[in-house]
Amino acid sequence: MTKIGFIGLGIMGEGMVNCLLKDTIAGTPSTPLLIWNRTTTKCDNLKSSNPDKTIEIKSSAKEVVSNCDICFSMLSTPEASVAVFDDATSGTLAGVSNNSVIIDCATLAESDMKRMSDQVTAKGGTFLEAPVSGSKGPAHGGQLIFLCAGSKQVFDNDIVQAALNSMGKASHYFGEEVGKATRAKLVVNSLMGTMMAAFGESLALAESLDLDGLKMLEVISQGAIASPMFALKGPKMLKKDHAPNFPLCHAHKDMKLAVDAARSVGVEYSVTEVAEETFRKAREDEELKVANEDFSAVFEKIHGESKSEFSKKRKLG
Repeated sequence: MTKIGFIGLGIMGEGMVNCLLKDTIAGTPSTPLLIWNRTTTKCDNLKSSNPDKTIEIKSSAKEVVSNCDICFSMLSTPEASVAVFDDATSGTLAGVSNNSVIIDCATLAESDMKRMSDQVTAKGGTFLEAPVSGSKGPAHGGQLIFLCAGSKQVFDNDIVQAALNSMGKASHYFGEEVGKATRAKLVVNSLMGTMMAAFGESLALAESLDLDGLKMLEVISQGAIASPMFALKGPKMLKKDHAPNFPLCHAHKDMKLAVDAARSVGVEYSVTEVAEETFRKAREDEELKVANEDFSAVFEKIHGESKSEFSKKRKLG
C-alpha cells in the first residue's frame, strides 16, 4: 500500500487532485488519498463527489504528512505556504520523519524553497520542488507543465512519475540544486505577464483607433505572433470577462520575484519591469478592485475606460 497525500485544494489543487482520482493514481484501496485544506468544506465536497474513492480527510497538514508515503503540496501564496509548512503544532514540517517525501508545487521565492528543502532533509525526509506552468484550466485537464529540482530519486520514482503524468503533459528536471525549478518558473511567468500587458495595450489601441477587436484577434491569430494565450483570453477581455483562472495578484507576485531575481544577477529586464509596474498599479487600484480577478484584468487598467463602467458590469454580473 502506498498512501498519497495532498495539501491544498484551491484553484489549482482541486483540479490536480481530481486528475489523480480520475486516473486512479490515488483514491484506491492500495493507494488511498489523504487530504487537508485550510477551508475544510473543500475536502468534504471532494469526498462527497467521489463516493467510490478511498479518500481520508485529515485534521492538519502534519497529519497528512505523518500518515502518507508521498505528499504533494499546492498552496496559493508564499504566505500560505510558509504558514502551513512552518506551523510547529500542525504544519507540514512537523509531520516529516525518516522516509517522508514532500513535493511542493507552489511558486515561492527561491530562498523559501531552499529553506523548506533543507528542513525536510534535516529530519530525514526527501524534497522535490515542482512548481507548475499552467492555470485552472490546465490543472483540471491534466495539462500542467512541471518544473522540478531536488531529489532525483523522488523525481524518478514510478508513482511520482505516474502522478506527474496524470496531472501534467510534461515534466522537466533541472538538477539536484533546489531553487533552479523556481528560477525556471519565474522566467516563464514573467514572460507571460509581460506578454499579457503588451497584448492588453494592443487591444486597447485597436479599440481606441475604432478597429473591431474581434477582427484584430483574427488577424493576430493568423500571423507569427499567434499565441494560445491570446486566443483564449482575447475574446473574454473584449467582453470584460476576467473570471479568475490565474489571479492577477498571483501573476504580479511572480513578476516581482522575477524582476528581483534579474536585478540580483545584473540582467537587463526593463521591459518586464514596466509590465510589473503596470500589474502592481492594477493590483493596488482600489476603484477597479481586480487583484483577485484573472490576470487578464490588467487590460482594464491599461484601457483607460471609465472605471465605474467596469465596476458596474462586475456588480451586474
